[in-house]
Formats: sequence, C-alpha cells, structure tokens
Amino acid sequence: MHAPACLAGGARDKPALEVAELLRDHLDAVLREPLSSAQRAAVRALLRCRTAQLGGHLDACAACGFSRPSYNSCRDRHCPKCQGLAQARWVRARMQRVLRTHHFHVVFTLPAELRSLALRNRSLVFELLMKAAADSLLELGRDPKWLGAPAQLGITAVLHTWTRELAFHPHVHCIVTGGGLAIDGSRWVAASGEFLFPVRVLAALFRGKVLDGLARARRDGKLRLGPEDEGRAAARRSDALHRASWIVYAKRPFGGPEQVYRYLGRYTHRVAISNSRLVSATNEIVTFRTRGDHTAALPPLVFLRRFLQHVLPHGFVKIRHYGLLASGNVTTRLERARALLGGGGAEREHLPADQESDPDEAWSERLADGAAVDLSPCPSCGAHAVQRGPLPSHHPTSARAPPEVAA
Repeated sequence: MHAPACLAGGARDKPALEVAELLRDHLDAVLREPLSSAQRAAVRALLRCRTAQLGGHLDACAACGFSRPSYNSCRDRHCPKCQGLAQARWVRARMQRVLRTHHFHVVFTLPAELRSLALRNRSLVFELLMKAAADSLLELGRDPKWLGAPAQLGITAVLHTWTRELAFHPHVHCIVTGGGLAIDGSRWVAASGEFLFPVRVLAALFRGKVLDGLARARRDGKLRLGPEDEGRAAARRSDALHRASWIVYAKRPFGGPEQVYRYLGRYTHRVAISNSRLVSATNEIVTFRTRGDHTAALPPLVFLRRFLQHVLPHGFVKIRHYGLLASGNVTTRLERARALLGGGGAEREHLPADQESDPDEAWSERLADGAAVDLSPCPSCGAHAVQRGPLPSHHPTSARAPPEVAA
C-alpha cells in the first residue's frame, strides 16, 4: 500500500524546492543525456511521486467540509521524499538482531584512480567493493592474532556513492560488532582495543582483495575498459595502486545497541541529496548546502547529472549483512551469540527522538500509514475529524502535470 501524503498544517511544511521540480523544469535536457534504464526509471518515479498519476486519497473534514487530495508516494529508493518511513521500518526490524555489545563504524573507500572504471562497471565494481570490505573484516576476525581467538563478526554494510557535493565517490559504511562468536560457538570473544583492527592492516587486505578481483574480472573479459585502462598508462596506474595506502577510516566504538540504533538510520536509506538541502534554483544555478554553513552552486543540468549518477543498477542490493548477521546464521549462530551476551535486541518499540523527524516526511504520515487513519487536524478548522476516501490514479492534462518519460 502506498503511503499517503500528509495534510498541510501537519508537523512540517513541504520544502520550498524539490529535486522532482528541477527534473520537471529541465526534463528535455535531462532526457538528451545517455541515461541507463535504471536512471530513466528513477526519473519517472520522482516525477510521479505524490501526484495524481499515482492516485491517492481525498481527505475531507466532517466538521467544516474542507477537503484536499493526498497523493501516493512512489517509494523509489532514490526519491528524497520516500525514505523516512522505509528507514524507520527497516531500523525497527533490524534492532531485533542487534547484539548487546559495543560496535565499530569502519568506512572503506574506492581510490579516485578507479572511479572512472567503476562508472563503466557499476554492478561489478560495487559488488566487489562490498564483498572485499566484508571479507577483510571477517578474515581478520578469524585470525587469533587480533582478537585472541578465531571468531566470527557480525557486519551490516551500506554502499554510498556520493560526497556532499554530489561527486562520484563509492565507499562502504560497515557497522561491526566489537568482537565475535568463537568459531566453535563456546564463547563470545570481545575486542578490547580502542579500534577493532589496525587500519593499515585492514587497508592493505582490502586493497589486495579489490585489485585481485579486478584482475580476475579483466582476465575473464567482464570489464568494460576505457583508454586509460590500456597500455603503459594502465600498467603505471596498477603499480601505483598496489603501492599506495588505501583509505580505510575507523571510528571509536559505540557505547551500546541504543547508539547503533540511532546511527544505522543515518546511513541505510540516505539518498544522494535531500530536498531540505536545496537552497535556491534559477535557470542558471542550483545552490545547495554541503557541510555546516557551506554551499555549492552548479548549473541545473550538471546538478541533475550528478544526482542521477548515484542511481544504482536495477536489483543491486546496497544494504547487506555478513557473518553472524547473514541470513544463514540468524537462527543459529546469531542466537547463540545473543544468549552468550545476555538478552535480545533493543527493547524500545519506537524511534529515538532524533529519528522521529525527517526533512521530507511528517510524523503524521508515518502514523497514518501504520494505523490507516489520519491523526493530523483539519488545516481549516482544527478539528480532528478528517475522513479519507480513495482517489483513482489518472494522468492530469494541466500544464503542471509531470511529463511522461519513456521506459
């Protein structure tokens, strides 16, 4: 079931600017770009999101007769307006599996020299990046040199492909248990250091796995190569990549599962840019916030081109679980680890305070979706007497209607 859009006058006003509006205003230019089928599907979804094309409900006040349509969301994973509810549900479900131990946040980054190759081979390189990051962590966990005994870690990995300026920058965020279940299942082996593993060791292992995977893919003819991937230039780049120190960033451990709960939501369903970061837009320039009070300004087509380069390939899974959290271990080794650590997942049924709001979705929308009722007051008279009836989907004929995008 689609989530209904909230009534005006709810907890948060609609952003002044939206990515969908920019797409609508510059659609002809966008469609002249060499878009993939996944990118075209994302454009089509964003243009239709919360418009009459997807149908919805008519919200009418029984007290004063005021009425207005509430249109359905597209639920596309790249849509800035549709991630709040999905994020809240996902985090709540995952917290049933969070172990009561400290956790680490480790970030694995693909070097800049390989980004052009990644743009031409998105699925292959993204898959390799996520697998190499997880395998590096799991391999060091099994080595008794680092934890004192061979152990299996629990890992949740999330792929991101952007910087705050929307540049292409593939990297993987890993939330990792502070220790693991002994291989024989007899005890929990805790990590006692300030960081899980030495960053240099982790980075070297990660580098080897990525470069080895790319070499195999090249031998098997699975890589789409560019001019810079051939001849002496490619050989020099390969040598430099083998010698360079790759960037792996490790943060200090979280205190407990409640901190993990808050932190997961910051990464799992984030999109390249939220509507709330858009500052202004003209026919010449789009201005958006980056970090703190800083902003960036780009021509509209450049901005939209950068936004669309972060659309993932069809079917690519950007949130994955490894080790104890892998699906094959959920009812066996994960339960054993839970018993050893004492207790289950987090007991709270609701999101913490800092996750109860999202720039693009009001709290009333989440409640309405979950309870099939609208709890927001009538924006005209203030009465809590809003009734909801279905609206069929149709294609409006007005000048403001979202244009069709060919599949």
